Amino acid sequence: MPIEKRWVVKPQGDRATVEALAAQLGMSTVLANLLVQRGIDTKEKAQRFFSPALRDLHDPFLMKDMDKAVERIERAVKAGEKVMIYGDYDVDGTTAVALVYKFLSQIGHKNLSFYIPDRYVDGYGISIRSIDHAVRKGVTLVIALDCGIKAVEKVAYAKECGVDFIICDHHLPAEEIPAAVAVLDPKRTDCNYPFDELSGCGVGFKLVEAYAKRNNIPFADIEHLLDLLVVSIASDIVPLVDENRILAYYGLRKLNSSPSKGLESIIKICGLENHDITIDDIVFKIGPRINAAGRMRMDEDDENAAPSGGHAAVSLLIEGNAREAAKFGEVIDSYNQDRKSIDRNVTQEAHDYVESNPELKALKSTVIYNPKWMKGIVGIVASRLIETYYRPTVVLTKSNGFVTGSARSVAGFDLYQAVESCSDLLENFGGHMYAAGLTMKEENVEAFTKRFNDYVEENIDPNILVPQVDIDSELMFSDITDEFHRQLNNFQPFGPGNSSPVFMTRGASNHGDARLVGAECDHLRMDLMQGERPHTSIPAIAFQQPQHYKWVRAGKPISVCYQIVDNHYRGTVTKQLRVKDIKPEN
Repeated sequence: MPIEKRWVVKPQGDRATVEALAAQLGMSTVLANLLVQRGIDTKEKAQRFFSPALRDLHDPFLMKDMDKAVERIERAVKAGEKVMIYGDYDVDGTTAVALVYKFLSQIGHKNLSFYIPDRYVDGYGISIRSIDHAVRKGVTLVIALDCGIKAVEKVAYAKECGVDFIICDHHLPAEEIPAAVAVLDPKRTDCNYPFDELSGCGVGFKLVEAYAKRNNIPFADIEHLLDLLVVSIASDIVPLVDENRILAYYGLRKLNSSPSKGLESIIKICGLENHDITIDDIVFKIGPRINAAGRMRMDEDDENAAPSGGHAAVSLLIEGNAREAAKFGEVIDSYNQDRKSIDRNVTQEAHDYVESNPELKALKSTVIYNPKWMKGIVGIVASRLIETYYRPTVVLTKSNGFVTGSARSVAGFDLYQAVESCSDLLENFGGHMYAAGLTMKEENVEAFTKRFNDYVEENIDPNILVPQVDIDSELMFSDITDEFHRQLNNFQPFGPGNSSPVFMTRGASNHGDARLVGAECDHLRMDLMQGERPHTSIPAIAFQQPQHYKWVRAGKPISVCYQIVDNHYRGTVTKQLRVKDIKPEN
């Protein structure tokens, strides 16, 4: 049975402030209220919000070690050193590698290569294998992106081998910082950079921006890289505020007007070429295809084997020829089709296991282990299990002689602290409040499971285990005019810190045309009206809510909470309600 959700209406803005702002901006009080809820309470703040400006980006040299990083790259370029761009195998890492690689190619550096670790051979982050590879290739400088902040021993080993490292990361550092030439990470406690929520690719872009600034390269000459950056920002789910909002705003412009050949091939595969691409399109369509490449297992692990799937993703993203990009795009899409098939099967196996174990089902957390599952999809499976059971979840499998896995959390519970409480049982771990990765010896699985479950039991607020829908305000269907919708779209790009507004409407009903759609008939499509006014009828879709079908189809009254979105169909764009939850009214 679907989990009952709790609806919570957010505090409303001060009425006088809202009304004054609405009058100044020529918009409804509902929209002005959305601004005030976001801390935008003056006309000047609103103008900056609606018109992000590149001039408001922070000086990249405010980031600690930036001057050292730029100086080391300048030396490498001048001397023609062999430089390797190294990055994680997910969207953030591969876009970061592509971005820095394209820039260094653009300024004419020839001795350039890139390396994406194989999830199943190298593991996460910087590996000894990759350093040995760099040494064999004569590389003297490695620029590591979206990883490396905890690679103290690996960087020391590289230094012994005559290889310098520049680290560009955005994850939380440990107490000891690697002894690299430069360590760029706005989350360093000794870094005074004004914004610490950049993606890994964002840190890479700030490095490029700094190099360009130092070498009198106009910003306009690096602006073309922002399509890669917005894919990273959206996929890594970093807050869409401050610099991220500005960079995403201009990145979407680039993605929609003249994307790079690699991204253009994915856009076509996703069927988005005639759409106004949004953050949601990146999160649900573009990003997963790039991610899928790094998730899939390669057949071999020797030097002569095919490159990792992540390598294929970067090859796509840096390709400048449309025909070759289309070929890479097809490869990437095939990885995604394989990934979807595997994660469907594994999710079903995991679900069946929980359902067949009453003791496990009764807990406030889930820890599940199967050594046969593919390492690359356990994070997806953990997220799927949360959709069903809504509690902190760890999914483990076996890889390279160790048990490894991914953990995911629910809103309000610090997963990282829960994993950290088991650190003595782990070989390594990393992540943040809502997602983490971890590795342990197989003999520690039982002890980890008990301690993690005990920690959650003792520390989680039971209310957190009830999914919450945060509602911005109540709305009448008659308020959703074309002008209202147009002005609402100006709030984009939406994401964490500037979420797509959720509205609530009471007394809604359907004329009897509701129907179940989708391959498994688990989505509810309907036209909704409010009261006895059919002229206010508006199309709506409720994903994975078939349980309301009979009540809605019978025309009985409901309360709905929803987002207002664009629906693209055969070249036509219309308003649609994306229903997040339905409550039958008596």
